[in-house]
Formats: sequence, structure tokens, C-alpha cells
Amino acid sequence: MIRVFLAALLLIPTLLYGQNLQKATFAAGCFWCTEEAFDKLPGVVSTTSGYMGGQKKHPTYEEVSAGTTGHAEVVQVVYDPAKLSYERLLEQFWLNHDPTVTNRQFCDAGSQYRPAIFYHSDEQKRLADASKAKWEKDKPFRQPIVTAIVPAGEFWPAEDYHQDYYKKNPTRYRFYVTGCGRYDRLDQLWGALRKK
Repeated sequence: MIRVFLAALLLIPTLLYGQNLQKATFAAGCFWCTEEAFDKLPGVVSTTSGYMGGQKKHPTYEEVSAGTTGHAEVVQVVYDPAKLSYERLLEQFWLNHDPTVTNRQFCDAGSQYRPAIFYHSDEQKRLADASKAKWEKDKPFRQPIVTAIVPAGEFWPAEDYHQDYYKKNPTRYRFYVTGCGRYDRLDQLWGALRKK
């Protein structure tokens, strides 16, 4: 029942704002943190934490966390392209994850935390490839970029208690982010680029 409700929520922005909205999907480790990063951008209509890239239908958090379904934790972003470009979403993605590791982000390890851009169209793939090539040339760190660019699959919204976790549980969220060393590592990798 909750999954049906969450799926219906994904349709609300399109119904309210017309058919010109687009979606983008990113895996950048913990979906709580990824959701917070994208919610900050003007032009984002909604963010939904969920799962993509696996084989099992209707996966649960417990199953995905165990690493048995093949899914990654992702955030699906619904945005207004008249106010926010896909290129700007890509920039936000790069500066909010560690692109030098696979099957890990900060203190979270396992394929469910692998970083990836899940593209929904040939144009998104083209732009994602171009942005990765740009960062491979201009990156402020020495390690190679290993973030994957893969076709989007079926999106499964996460359980309700994961949605807007950083807003609903700010103290626990801050403890997690600090303890995980997320921002320290991002600042180490990207430096002043994260401040602009």
C-alpha cells in the first residue's frame, strides 16, 4: 500500500505543473544525503529516495542493504528544465560524491552504494558522458574517475521513513553524516569547487 502511495506521489508534480517536467536518477551513496544535496537546487520539484539497477521486483531496504538484490540506493529527481538544466544536476552530482571508488561511498560499503548516473534518454547519456570527460580532464585530484554511466531501469521508491530523512531526523542525520566523514572527504576531493 505504501509503495502504491509513493508511486502516486511521483505523478503529482507532473499533474500539478504540466507535462514539461523531466526526471533524472543518481546514485551517490546514502540516499538520505543525496536527497539533501539535490533538494537545495532551485528548479527541483521533488526528490524521492529509492532503488534501481537490480533484479528483484519491489525490493525492501533490508534486502538492498544486504547486497543481495543488485540495486543501488538512488535518488530520483523531478525537475523543471525551464528553471534547471540537466547539466547543473550533473554538476551537483559530481560535487556530492566520491567518484574515485566503486562499491563504496564514505563509510558505507557494498554494491548498493556504488556511484552511478542512471540516464533516461540518449540526450542525458550524451550530457553525462560529456560531464564525466570534463571532470576527467579538470578534476582537482589524482585518482581516476570510476563512476558508472548506465541506462535507467525500473525505479522502486524506498520506504516512507527514508523520504526526507534529513528533515524528519536532523540530529540523527547530522550524526550519521559527520561520523561517516562525508563532507570532510568531499572537501578533500573537490575543495573550493564545493563552495561556489
